[in-house]
Amino acid sequence: MDKHSDQKRAVQYLYPPTDPYDQRMLDVGQGHRVYMEQCGNPSGIPVVVLHGGPGGGCSPAMRRYFDPERYRIILFDQRGCGRSRPHASVTHNTTWHLVDDIELIRRTLEIDAWIVFGGSWGATLALIYAQAHPARVRNIVLRGVFLMTQRELDWFYGGGAGRFWPEVWGRFESLIPEDERGDLISAYHRRLFSGDMAMETRFARAWSSWENALASIHSTGSGGEAPGDYARAFARLENHYFTNAGFLEFDGQILAHAGRIKHIPGTIVQGRYDMICPPESAYALSKAWPNADLKLIRNAGHALSEPGISAELVRTMDRIAGK
Repeated sequence: MDKHSDQKRAVQYLYPPTDPYDQRMLDVGQGHRVYMEQCGNPSGIPVVVLHGGPGGGCSPAMRRYFDPERYRIILFDQRGCGRSRPHASVTHNTTWHLVDDIELIRRTLEIDAWIVFGGSWGATLALIYAQAHPARVRNIVLRGVFLMTQRELDWFYGGGAGRFWPEVWGRFESLIPEDERGDLISAYHRRLFSGDMAMETRFARAWSSWENALASIHSTGSGGEAPGDYARAFARLENHYFTNAGFLEFDGQILAHAGRIKHIPGTIVQGRYDMICPPESAYALSKAWPNADLKLIRNAGHALSEPGISAELVRTMDRIAGK
């Protein structure tokens, strides 16, 4: 839910709003149709933007990190969220389906190779896609690195982050009976997929609020209340992916396969005080991928819209375009 936090504070660093010149629904198979759009210069440097979550969807603000005169900006809503259909569906919805969807978009748009730009879960997906199709990636730009490991899930859903935000954590776990609190991902899974729409929406809002409350360094601990449809898609998809360990072959796969992208230049922009995805993952990735430049942003948390993170991402994309 990081796309909503602190937008007004970061807006000074972004390019002016821009409208798509191309919007379409792409049939990706297995009953899924994915929303896709293009903005900027049709002859510019192609960049595909991978949103977070899973289940977060893309937003108009995500177009604004790129000079519209120099970039061909491609955004899409991953399966089951945003404007993609069917909404909140986890059927035929795995990491590898998403990797195939990205490739289908690339081929449909007749792009030989592109820059991959992603944050949080979008960073996870960017790395997995690049490792699967390294010849199709010319540069990787990441924010708020998440490596889809059990250690990271234990931090955020096992009480690690809760030690810094005990009152917010208390709200999150209080909805679950004490005898189920040893595995909150599973406990929430049972309720998010109960078949009772009211129950699913209630627990989806609680799941989403826990994450949103910790996204910004300026947070007061209030995660707000997301619209029911949005929260349900976000929580169900995120929980589905985490329940299945991101559909990876083994824990630690992304770091183990870092050699597959060693030739690809990259930039990692990481908030020093990221409570959702602590900096140790970004640091470990930078050690395994020497061709990547790690930028640790002081006084910044997790959100894409943190001012320091926004400023560094825009600088990075301007630098790449300048080359």
